[in-house]
Amino acid sequence: MAELALAPRSAFAGLLPASVPGGGAGVTVVDRDGLGMATVLAGRGRAALLAARVQERFDIELPQGPRRAVAGDIAFGGIGPETWLATSETGGNGFAAALRQAIGDLAAVVDQSDGYAMLRLTGPKLRETLAKGVPLDLHAGVFRPGDIAATLVSHMDAILWRLPDQTDGSSVFEMAVPRSVARDFWHWLAESAAEFGIAGAG
Repeated sequence: MAELALAPRSAFAGLLPASVPGGGAGVTVVDRDGLGMATVLAGRGRAALLAARVQERFDIELPQGPRRAVAGDIAFGGIGPETWLATSETGGNGFAAALRQAIGDLAAVVDQSDGYAMLRLTGPKLRETLAKGVPLDLHAGVFRPGDIAATLVSHMDAILWRLPDQTDGSSVFEMAVPRSVARDFWHWLAESAAEFGIAGAG
């Protein structure tokens, strides 16, 4: 009997639109499938030790509050009291295990690589689109590059952060939602952006 071969599949597979030649869409999306993700909760009374360890191992000053710090391909974003979302551009499902080995004696590390689905979002009409469901002030002077928030989007849990602007000055955000609501989130996003046009990145 032939062996059954299973392959990982993005939560947004088959949903994202095609790219628009030359741009022109009000909102542009990129599927960020394959990143390593983990939540990190400092052990009781160990936050200072954890901060020192993260600085030593990753050259990152652990944010105290809703900010995101990046070094190389690893980032830590504060999403709650002594709680962070850690991401790795290249770690994939092995990231949480490596993180646990590095800091697991000082914090609880929970793999979220398959628990969240993530999109990178940009475009001239992105803020107008997000304003239809995100209860945050995303004005460029208020929600700055490096800011992060655990929030809601149309009654769904979400984590949203702002990346450095593109070279043309366009703001760039990333949003992670539980994989179980990824399709509902996508339908909300596509409907909210319909009047502006939504496209995949070329």
